Amino acid sequence: MRLDDPFAAGTGFARPALRPMVDPFGRHVSYLRLSVTDRCDFRCVYCMSEDMAFLPKQDLLSLEELDRLCSAFIARGVRRLRLTGGEPLVRRGLMRLVGRLSRHLASGALDELTLTTNGSLLAKFAAELAAHGIRRVNVSLDTRDAAAFKAITRWGNLDAVLAGIAAARTAGLKVKINTVALNGINDGEIESLIRWAHGEGMDLTLIEVMPLGDASGGRLDRFMPLSAVRTRLAERFTLAETDHRTGGPARYVSVAETGGRLGFITPLTHNFCESCNRVRVTCTGTLFMCLGHDDAADLRTPLRAHADDGALHRAIDSAIGRKPKGHDFVIARRRSEPALARHMSVTGG
Repeated sequence: MRLDDPFAAGTGFARPALRPMVDPFGRHVSYLRLSVTDRCDFRCVYCMSEDMAFLPKQDLLSLEELDRLCSAFIARGVRRLRLTGGEPLVRRGLMRLVGRLSRHLASGALDELTLTTNGSLLAKFAAELAAHGIRRVNVSLDTRDAAAFKAITRWGNLDAVLAGIAAARTAGLKVKINTVALNGINDGEIESLIRWAHGEGMDLTLIEVMPLGDASGGRLDRFMPLSAVRTRLAERFTLAETDHRTGGPARYVSVAETGGRLGFITPLTHNFCESCNRVRVTCTGTLFMCLGHDDAADLRTPLRAHADDGALHRAIDSAIGRKPKGHDFVIARRRSEPALARHMSVTGG
């Protein structure tokens, strides 16, 4: 071990403060999205194929390793941590991890710990999540029509999701609804979803289909540009720009008629890369600096090879130094294959 190693432990020298993560374009990385599993109890048509092959369990980081990895990022300036999947609540022992990570909320090192869920298991875990300091959750819900819900999710149960949302709100969690705009499936329901969500005191964010993975069934046919959706909504609602931000890529407007907020995530028609402060880590310890690029860094090897975090931090530094300016997502009329081969469930939502 080099004595001038800034991450050395046990050398007799005072450990210097760890450098914040700043990419080549001067953007501070302060938001980590961690996928705790690639598994899910749904098979949403735009996210994964029905016959998915999931990772062997031995490839996944343990809960202790996930805690150590998150803590390393928090030490480097991550202030917001979102747990994702797959469906994070299917990961066995997840509440133990949430309980461990909550110490960073108590210390003030972390501003927010939250998660994105399909809501299927939320009724079971909502109270425990709240007890561990989680204050808000995002629930993915594309329709309130039972038949359409079954068609989209293949395996999902709408009643269980609605019960999960109700349990979350009862537990004091703020709920935001995430809705993927799907041409020919829920395009006629978006207005009623907004009125329902806002009527229940929940924000709603619309998301364009992302071209990741071979989900089969014609992603091109389902794509609906949110620019067109917003134009249509503006005929029914008074939409006013707002500077409200939650740390993610959504841009919000206020809806005068409902008193609620409506978000737009537009990776295709208008990307959000210029202010990107996010990185993603998979459940196997692979760091993706950009959702739209395949370049990645292996963090599992240095994590497991060394008792101290020196090698881990050097791997993080090297990766952040390669973070690109933006992605190249595109859905073109002559190109129906995905922009990237990996499924969204692999990288994390």
